[in-house]
Amino acid sequence: MPINCSKCEKNVALIKRPKTGHAVCKTCFYDVFETEIHETITRGNLFKRGEYVAIAASGGKDSTVLAYIMKTLNDRHDYGLKLVLLSIDEGITGYRDDSLESVKRNEKDYGIPLKILSYEDLYGWTMDKIVKAVGLKNNCTFCGVFRRQALDRGAALLRVDKLVTGHNADDIAETVIMNVLRGDIARLQRCTSITTDSEGLIPRSKPFKYTYEKEIVMYAYFKNLDYFSTECIYSPNAYRGHVRAYLKDLETISPPVILDIIHSGECMRLKQEIKLPTQGLCQKCGYISSQAICKACVMLEGLNTGVPELGIKKSSKVKDKIEKLSVQCNGGGCNSGCIS
Repeated sequence: MPINCSKCEKNVALIKRPKTGHAVCKTCFYDVFETEIHETITRGNLFKRGEYVAIAASGGKDSTVLAYIMKTLNDRHDYGLKLVLLSIDEGITGYRDDSLESVKRNEKDYGIPLKILSYEDLYGWTMDKIVKAVGLKNNCTFCGVFRRQALDRGAALLRVDKLVTGHNADDIAETVIMNVLRGDIARLQRCTSITTDSEGLIPRSKPFKYTYEKEIVMYAYFKNLDYFSTECIYSPNAYRGHVRAYLKDLETISPPVILDIIHSGECMRLKQEIKLPTQGLCQKCGYISSQAICKACVMLEGLNTGVPELGIKKSSKVKDKIEKLSVQCNGGGCNSGCIS
């Protein structure tokens, strides 16, 4: 038997919100979805009028909805922002090349200019080549490190004021769990921040911090947005996938668990005696790093010298090689493929 929308109490409800359990009509769903994101942006003071903002665009559901929402709210609430789409081509045949076609269509549909940077141009490697060198076990680690730096470098190249990503509530809850399991204190402290930045880096913001993935999918479907839905061909073995499956099981028992985990992460405090790594600059490429040589440069050194495990393993031999690399860079004798 049809029931009326719990918000307007007039139209027939078509959607049960995964986030709240409320039954709403399509029009009211659009309204609450967009309003909640607007409130997240305003409460978090994510932007200032006149800022130049890059939207990390992969062509997937999250980034496509983010681009649509940013344009919609910017026009509706007169944020006064200048927007640009920033895409990273990791070089994954049959996946990223197809998803970038979706981004190019978004560029035309939303009237937002697009900039594409590739791993090939930045690092001299594509993910297809990296997978051939390292196999499927640790490839996501390489991609994650290179992608984070590539987005920062793209944002710097565009000279934007802010970078926004489509990380949603599910992503952040997964990250909290992963950091707890890994005992990664430094990342655990900052992974729930709605805006993250380090000295010298362009701030990153997450307008979807409290937005459930299921509602993003529903919004994209009902709005008939053009996005690429195929999963990365190299991701099934990713560690995050196991955490995601665990979180989905918890969500079936208690839907609020995603927000509960985020709020728990927000409330975590470290003891004063715990010393966190201090941020400095990589001696090799000048990128922000808590080590003498940043993770991306260590990984690139390993790939270029035929020792891909250099960026993964923590044996004494690996530490000795990294130390030698640091000495080379300090002495001006570094010639092993610096990122420029």
